[in-house]
Amino acid sequence: MYDILRCPVCGENLTAEGGRLFCTRGHSFDMAKEGYVNLLSGGHKSGEEIGDNRQMARSRKNFLDKGYYSPLADAAAGLLEQRQPKTVLDICCGEGYYTEYLSKRYRGGSFYGFDISKEMVRLAAKRRCGASLFVANISRIPIRDESVDFAFHFFAPFHSGEFYRIIKQGGMLVTAIPGKRHLFGLKQVLYDTPYENDEALPDVGNFKITRKIKVRDEITLTDSEDMLSLLQMTPYYYHTPTEGINKLCALSSLTTEIEFVLVCCEK
Repeated sequence: MYDILRCPVCGENLTAEGGRLFCTRGHSFDMAKEGYVNLLSGGHKSGEEIGDNRQMARSRKNFLDKGYYSPLADAAAGLLEQRQPKTVLDICCGEGYYTEYLSKRYRGGSFYGFDISKEMVRLAAKRRCGASLFVANISRIPIRDESVDFAFHFFAPFHSGEFYRIIKQGGMLVTAIPGKRHLFGLKQVLYDTPYENDEALPDVGNFKITRKIKVRDEITLTDSEDMLSLLQMTPYYYHTPTEGINKLCALSSLTTEIEFVLVCCEK
């Protein structure tokens, strides 16, 4: 556990012992009771005021745990089984749904995961799925160079330089972006003129895109709490007029397409 991590302060290798991680230069990081470690450095060391708040983290967990996005998790698991990696990293792991799903499906590797939100990582650690979890910033990942065989990265900012640094030569990064019709049924409720997504690929830097996989399904939500949780997981939550949110809350059910594009990037 934690074998690939390095000190976020000085960059030295970290050693786990007695409920803490430490480096040879004396920097030490205590394990939380839930089983994760906070490796944020600088002005945001606590991780309390950045990332998703407690309510949003719990809403996301409740929604994903009901399996609405399991087609995406299943497709990612298939890629893991094809590649047979030894070291797997969940970049921006959130509350750990995908980490847990994939680690239960694929038993052949060591799993790691991190997020900038302390609350998200705390919930992920409570899943007790055997992954080594930590709080960290995506722009300065405390992982040794070329230590990761396979990383997955779903719906989060893309930092090609850091990703390329930590992935081994011949390793793979799989990122997920929304497909054209993703959540179109939700958009029809929120907006007078709904639009399709443009499926714009991230700037992958020095990675080579070797494959793109479409994942499509349809989901029906009959719980108003699930509908609101879904909205809170999207950028629409911050840009939707109150009228649109009220229309969503008044529904007895919502049926919508879900569509994802898995982009496979190799080093």
